[in-house]
Amino acid sequence: MDNYHDGVYGGSDFDYRPRYGSAGYGADPGSQNSGQPTPPPLLMHASSSSNGAGVTSPSDQVSGGSSAVPTPGPGQSGPRRMSTSSRIEGKDEPIGFDEGILRGLCDMDCALPLLADRIKQSIATCKQVGTFFRQRSDVEEKYARGLTDVARTSNEVYSKADCKAGSFVASFQAALRLQEQLAQNRLRFSQRLNEMSEEMFALSREGERQRKQHKDNGTRLQNILQDSETVMDKAKGRFDQTAEELERILVAKEGESFRDAGMRSANAANAAAGNGLPQGSGKKGIGKAMTKGLFKGKNPAQMAKHEDDVRARMALTSEAFRKACLESQALRQEYFNHQLPRIVRLLKDCADELDNGMQYHLTRYAYMYESTVVSEGTLLSPRDPEDAGMKAIFDLIDNRSDFRAYMQNYAVARNAPRGPRREGLYDEGYLPPISNGNGNLPQPQTQTGTSPASTADMYVSPGIPANSGATFGVDLGDQLARDGTEVPKVVIKCAEAIEAYGLDSVGIYRLSGTTSKVTALKNALDKDVDGVDIMDEAWSSDINEVSGALKLWFRELPEPLLTYGLYHGFIDAAKKDIDRLRHIRLHEQVNDLPDPNYATLKYFMGHLDKVRRHEGVNQMSASNLSIVFGPTLLGAPPEEGGLKLEDMSYQCKAIETILEKYHEIFVEEEDEAEDGAAQAQQ
Repeated sequence: MDNYHDGVYGGSDFDYRPRYGSAGYGADPGSQNSGQPTPPPLLMHASSSSNGAGVTSPSDQVSGGSSAVPTPGPGQSGPRRMSTSSRIEGKDEPIGFDEGILRGLCDMDCALPLLADRIKQSIATCKQVGTFFRQRSDVEEKYARGLTDVARTSNEVYSKADCKAGSFVASFQAALRLQEQLAQNRLRFSQRLNEMSEEMFALSREGERQRKQHKDNGTRLQNILQDSETVMDKAKGRFDQTAEELERILVAKEGESFRDAGMRSANAANAAAGNGLPQGSGKKGIGKAMTKGLFKGKNPAQMAKHEDDVRARMALTSEAFRKACLESQALRQEYFNHQLPRIVRLLKDCADELDNGMQYHLTRYAYMYESTVVSEGTLLSPRDPEDAGMKAIFDLIDNRSDFRAYMQNYAVARNAPRGPRREGLYDEGYLPPISNGNGNLPQPQTQTGTSPASTADMYVSPGIPANSGATFGVDLGDQLARDGTEVPKVVIKCAEAIEAYGLDSVGIYRLSGTTSKVTALKNALDKDVDGVDIMDEAWSSDINEVSGALKLWFRELPEPLLTYGLYHGFIDAAKKDIDRLRHIRLHEQVNDLPDPNYATLKYFMGHLDKVRRHEGVNQMSASNLSIVFGPTLLGAPPEEGGLKLEDMSYQCKAIETILEKYHEIFVEEEDEAEDGAAQAQQ
């Protein structure tokens, strides 16, 4: 702002300096100070001019200059403005909008209060916008948290109630997770709105500070200018009084009649009034002086001495008046040429900052709102046909398959009500429980919280012989004995691929791959598990297909990994409320597992431990992984119905605790065993 006057108002394009005549106030084109404001012409102490009384009247003295000394007008507020011009002389270029506005403001007497009131309006508007953002944030936060609570409560209640299983529960839980994603989007939107609200209130506070600072500065400069004009008016009054006194002396000295002197004084007073000056002389003043007898009883010497004294006082008052005029002129020029444009610019910038800030935040609000709505629409109806939207999730519900699975589970339940037995062959179309060839009934379907890879996943394999070379549906012990490994090859291959490409994949194990590709990978592994390179791009391009195949392998085991025999032990241990006690009881149950199951569980828990350590990226915590694998790894015995929704939360709790205590259960125990063996050898 220091160079504002020089760059805008004082440059070659525009000269904002007030013009007083052709060359300035009282400037002499031929003098050395040409172009600089000069004081008004000196008021002569005495002369032999027009009135013949030896002194020039104040009205004649002032009006004889190139410009009149300004005096306060009636009802005028603020500093008196000298004549100004905002025309661009000799230039045809158009003025920019802001510059034209600023010049117009500088030509107005009410520029400062106008801008101050405008900023006050902008501050009030800014606060209202900030309040709207805050209230909108509260609405969005309340909606998001309410939607999250509804989704989680619905999931918990569904798992405890006697509700449908099969593909319906998978789709329903997937829809609930989608609701939670929508709630998270709204919650982020709420947080951004709250941040914008704080920014709006901070902007209003800064606007109030700048408004007060610049307004007080302008008021202070105006007061200084008005004080200087008051001093000038007082000096002029003293000069006029001394001039009237000298005029009376000269009139009395020349011996004019009172009548003529009074008429001349009245004419001088009228001339002074015509020039806009206070009427300090006139018939009334002369008459009053005559009635007092100005020179009554004085000799000529005393009269001469009195005249000299008055002339000396008149010289002093004239010099004081002259200095007061110069100071007032200098302050006025400084104010109107430099200070006023600078303050107007600062106030206008403050108003622009508030207005632009509000517009920016409103535009930002519109963009964020639009992005949030579009994001929700993308979640509900994805552009990629392979992504599951809300409608696609519910389209996965297969009521026919669910009912067939329910028929099988219901038939093997001990407490199922029995009707009259039908002798002979079963009617065509009725599906009795299918035997696996050795007199055992198939395992009822075990449900998980994830979407099935295909409708075939809901049927339990009756048990495939190990000599068939298959990988899926083969007993775990027979499979390991056949392959000569401690951990199934398919588990190792899939886990290594997921650790190589899927640790940073959002929702790994929670999202299912394409059904056709998961089935193709399963068939390839069943045909030749050693010949399949899962690291190849053909399989690893979508890591969710690999994770889907691994989940399918665990689901198709004839017996769950944690075995039917230990099911109730795991459930009872998971029901312990004390974390330490629950950990100890589950540790005991893990140690009771058969060797193939223990080795496989140890390897797989180590793999899941690596997955959960990338929770910040893949969003798969121990709790989320336990929801996926709880009912799969820990299934209820077939004679108890196979599917026990009331135990689902404890199934998940058991897997979650084992995963969280992986190092204590498996790693530290193995280290202790090695240390014990080393000490025994010593």
